Amino acid sequence: MALRTTHIDRIRDGSFDTLVVGGGINGAVAAASLAGRGASVALIDRGDFAHFTSQASSNLVWGGFKYLENYELWLVFKLCQSRNRLMRAYRANIREIGFYAALDSKGPYPPWFAFLGAVGYWIIGQFGTRWPRLLSRDRIEREEPAIDTSGVAGGIEYRDGLLIDNDARFVFSFVRSAIEAGTAAANYVELVSARRDGDRWIASLRDVDTGEELQTSARSIVNAAGPFVDVLNDRWELTTEHRIVYSKGIHLVVPRLTTRDHDRVLAFYDDTERLFYVIPMGSRSVIGTTDTRVEDPRTEVTDDDIEFLLGQINARMDLDTPLTPDDVIARRCGVRPLVVPTDGNDRADVDWTKLSRKHAVETDHRRRVVTIFGGKLTDCLNVGEEVAAEVESLGIPLERDLRNWYGEPAGATRKEFFRQARLMKLDRIRDRPEIEPLSDRLWRRYGRRAFAMLDAIREEPSMGEDIMGSADYLRVELHEAARSEMVTKLEDFMRRRSKIELVVTDDDIADSPGLREVAEILFGADEADRRLAEYFGGPDLVPTAVRTGPRPTEATKSAGDVLV
Repeated sequence: MALRTTHIDRIRDGSFDTLVVGGGINGAVAAASLAGRGASVALIDRGDFAHFTSQASSNLVWGGFKYLENYELWLVFKLCQSRNRLMRAYRANIREIGFYAALDSKGPYPPWFAFLGAVGYWIIGQFGTRWPRLLSRDRIEREEPAIDTSGVAGGIEYRDGLLIDNDARFVFSFVRSAIEAGTAAANYVELVSARRDGDRWIASLRDVDTGEELQTSARSIVNAAGPFVDVLNDRWELTTEHRIVYSKGIHLVVPRLTTRDHDRVLAFYDDTERLFYVIPMGSRSVIGTTDTRVEDPRTEVTDDDIEFLLGQINARMDLDTPLTPDDVIARRCGVRPLVVPTDGNDRADVDWTKLSRKHAVETDHRRRVVTIFGGKLTDCLNVGEEVAAEVESLGIPLERDLRNWYGEPAGATRKEFFRQARLMKLDRIRDRPEIEPLSDRLWRRYGRRAFAMLDAIREEPSMGEDIMGSADYLRVELHEAARSEMVTKLEDFMRRRSKIELVVTDDDIADSPGLREVAEILFGADEADRRLAEYFGGPDLVPTAVRTGPRPTEATKSAGDVLV
């Protein structure tokens, strides 16, 4: 919590070039891009970073193969460019993966036609991935026996990218980049109001966690509030050419449906002729997504949603036992903020799924407000660069873009980390062949910060132990999260800095004695009870196993100091 306190102190009565409102992917890349080019930036979000739309994606980094159906060739080209850049810049975090599409004989496209589309997609993507394949029914039966091929005419395989961890953690990597470049960033800080005073904005803020009210000022504002950008613009009486409408999408996390040696994304057309996917997530599979028009961005997964998705997957996969709602480990639900013209229409008779997924950036030069409409994880670098160009057009000088505000550390740094990890035999600490090597994981998640984690494990070997059993998280990672990841509530860690809530059942979390130690490491002994009660819904609802769990030892506390 010390990091957040420090940054709130900087924001309080501060004077900045730009105040970025919204800590999802758009706000995170805007702050990183601006700070990386020398601007003084403040970044706030009324919840946690990536707590809304940005934590509900498919974890895919892709050029949008399905957008070819609507002939959005320019959008696909731009997304493929961004995908290729991200895959080069984040080699440890994003991996190329096959999308294995089984096409029904009654589906919208025959396999040969879909294959032509896949070849076109590969060309538009400037050959940034391995080439596509045309699949016969017999080949699908041999290569992916989990697919029910009784009605399959054939298929295709094309390639795109997949985030190895989760979307919210990827967003936070840009927040970290912004912080390292000088941004003052704080989660759970709400924008109460903002008014113009001369050539500056005076913003009244509220710390949602403590209730404290504070002020800050900035020469410009970036409205990166995602689904809520129109609400802010209306409050400021801004007129824009675009507005947002909402499409609800859900994902269900279930036990792994394919074997680990069949590591690919499965793609099917559902009964409405819309593509949906089965995406690998370690020992789990993620099924989704849907595309439903809604009027309110605050949505939830309904029983009908679950019934629809499970019905679609049961009809297309050859499972030993059909999936039921009891198999659902986690539910993910969010809205896509889709961009439409302000003076256009979005009547009910318009094909909702054919609305464009492209973003728009608008600038009010008189009021000095830049608004980001729409956006996707894959498109984030384009958004960051466009926002920087718009802020510069407001008369705020920026340094030349060296593109050092994103990406992983240099290859020589990576080589040195793995050398040190090999010498201390890090990957022999535990014998779990089904889990990736610890050296790979620590480097991917923490980059340069992982060197200090090696030091902590050398000093106290128990820092290399799992702290919550099936959650697969090391004690040293908790200490690093407490120090540098601005974890304010337990949910921030369980759902966004990690993906524990996505892959571990509620019952297993409730039965985990290690969760007590997690809370004490993250928040300290004095705050742990309050944060556990907040997480479970009240002090009386904290499970006995958690309440009576072990506390951190003095040895691990001392080793944690090495990270500072």
